[in-house]
Amino acid sequence: MQIKRAGSQPSAKGPEDWFTGTVRIDPLFSPEDPARTGGALVTFEPGARTAWHTHPLGQTLIVTAGFGRVQREGGPVEEIRPGDVVWFPPGEKHWHGAGPTTAMSHIAIQEALNGSPVDWMEKVDDCQYGA
Repeated sequence: MQIKRAGSQPSAKGPEDWFTGTVRIDPLFSPEDPARTGGALVTFEPGARTAWHTHPLGQTLIVTAGFGRVQREGGPVEEIRPGDVVWFPPGEKHWHGAGPTTAMSHIAIQEALNGSPVDWMEKVDDCQYGA
């Protein structure tokens, strides 16, 4: 058994290559062999968002606070709120982030395949975001 005490893992700034705007990542759990599932609490300031990306084994988002947006490639931009659970199937190109005037936090859970949980792509521009 392991207990990861609140505050025992440092917060990290979302890397500029993967995010637009101010994003904080608070790790929750990392996979240890043979497990491959990891999770983090991710907080997006207003207007902040991920770049387009895919997950080889899919991703689940659990919205915990605020108001946000998500979009899968070819689909409309959709609003998300606390209590919403979003599932992106393996390989589905998508992005997610805060609303234009409201921050948003979600728990992100994804599995790694061959050591990688995500494949990052191009940034979401303001027109795609709907600013």
